[in-house]
Amino acid sequence: MKLDFIPLDKLVVSKANMRYGRKAPDVSDILPTVRSRGVIQPVIVRPNCAPDGFEIVAGSRRFHAAKIVAEERRAAGDTTPEPMPCAILDDGDDAAAIEASMIENMARLDPDEVTQWENFTRLVREGRKVEDIAPTFGLPDLTVKRVLALGNLLPAIRDLYRKERIDATTVRHLTMASKSQQKAWLALADDENAYLPTGHQLKSWLFGGQSIPVKHALFDVEASGLATIADLFGEDRYIADADAFWTAQNAEIEARRAAYVEQGWADAIIVPPSDHFSTWEYEKAGKRKGGRVYIDVRATGEVIVHEGYVSGKEARRIAKAEGSENGTGQKAARPEVTSTMQTYVDLHRHAAVRAALTGHPAIALRLMVAHAIGCSHLWRVGPEQQSTRNDEVRDSLDNSKAEADFDERRRAVLAVLGFSAEEPTVTGGNGDDYGVVGIFQRLLDLPDTVVMEVIAIVMGETLASGSAAVEAVGMEIGVDMARCWQADDAFFELIRDREVLTRIVAEVAGETVASANAGEKTKTLKRIVRDHLDGTNGRERRENWVPRWMAFPPAAYTARGGVGTVAAHAKAQAAREIERRVPGDDEPDPSAPSAVMALPDPDEEGGADRLAA
Repeated sequence: MKLDFIPLDKLVVSKANMRYGRKAPDVSDILPTVRSRGVIQPVIVRPNCAPDGFEIVAGSRRFHAAKIVAEERRAAGDTTPEPMPCAILDDGDDAAAIEASMIENMARLDPDEVTQWENFTRLVREGRKVEDIAPTFGLPDLTVKRVLALGNLLPAIRDLYRKERIDATTVRHLTMASKSQQKAWLALADDENAYLPTGHQLKSWLFGGQSIPVKHALFDVEASGLATIADLFGEDRYIADADAFWTAQNAEIEARRAAYVEQGWADAIIVPPSDHFSTWEYEKAGKRKGGRVYIDVRATGEVIVHEGYVSGKEARRIAKAEGSENGTGQKAARPEVTSTMQTYVDLHRHAAVRAALTGHPAIALRLMVAHAIGCSHLWRVGPEQQSTRNDEVRDSLDNSKAEADFDERRRAVLAVLGFSAEEPTVTGGNGDDYGVVGIFQRLLDLPDTVVMEVIAIVMGETLASGSAAVEAVGMEIGVDMARCWQADDAFFELIRDREVLTRIVAEVAGETVASANAGEKTKTLKRIVRDHLDGTNGRERRENWVPRWMAFPPAAYTARGGVGTVAAHAKAQAAREIERRVPGDDEPDPSAPSAVMALPDPDEEGGADRLAA
């Protein structure tokens, strides 16, 4: 993936974008920012068939907002609209494009389930499995399977659901219906004079009816001698005696159950009409892995056989026994924070450190030298993009005090260097000799103290978010996150872990309150934390609180928290310990004369030869 600025007329919304073909999105919330600062976060694009053209995979709202601003400026006489910052995907990776669009849109506003089904199905066609899709979007496997279950519905029923002509309860019951039952239900929906069962009444209609079509009989109806009744048009026949039908049907079901066991299946289980076999609650498994056969009997007389399934719990046990979950036989621990929350924490801590760095130019200078020495043989400098696909995280960062402080100092440095105050960054030039020489000449005219401030901004812009360098600088300076960050809506929205949230309640409200509310919903726990931070609803105000992940040094709330900022801090600490350890017999004594000072003087007699050697 590479970054570039692309003219608006070279961009179109991709068909891989899950909102392609819909009405223009509402951009009223981001339009003021785009008017004043332009599009800050790059949209995700990939090349299309048009010459020099690209299609937008994720970021259509920013694109539409930029087009509105361009029209406004064109009407005002400005005919040169600003190009869009774009992150360009490799061409041809449809699955990656679909995922990028879904992740961005679902993080902001959940689409209807039919749209989710369409896009999840596209990912499955591209080779993604349920276990790949679920963690990508931060969803449980069961949720993805239930969405995919909409594929059991006839297209006409999915269309009714998309148009909100039937509710979620009705459509979920219809996913349990056979195709023949769905067709019968649609026929009732098309008949203005017919009673159409919906909601919970639909379940009774599906499983409680005794109109048994002859076609559902597993036995030979003609040989059985059971009486049948034809419908008005003679297109179908029904069993006249339901009790006699079930006597013969159950005998045949039992015979088939025994036959499956004889074939080597672990078991064959009859699911009675009062229950229902939901495929998404089970995993496929062959005979050798203990797979069972489930014989799903419907109240209509229909029998559906599901071969080779085990429960989700059994599937996990089998996977663990085979060591297939993570290659070691150990179940991978669920991380303490989601990837989006980790991005939120990283970006805010990065903003705080680089803002603080502007007041410590001596540290910035040493960090700059370390970057020059520790990077490649050709030192290339690029600004940190502060990337996030979540609009709420982006707004939270843009409105933070640390970003405002850094932007104020950055604009001052731009002015000193003779650049426009509206330039996006101080760094990231094109590297041509004229530009480098021009900047060098300007720097020669500036006093050392001003150059040191320039260095601090350069290092702030090129400091990688989430890196061990952020930890090292933050610890050295002693960054106090409470001075530049407060819990906002984006933060609370990203807390998903109940165990972590309970510990946060204990931090701000005390162990007694946390214990008393341990069984409450996460919404209630978040409200308790908010009330304490704001000092509202009769709760004592908690001043200067920051979550453990954001503090310097960071810490985890659970045994699952050794990732993200905690892991980066551990790397920084390990590097510090190596540099500060007591020298051994085979290590240089730091009190000894410097190796640089001991180098031969080339002006001495024979010094040049010894230096070359």
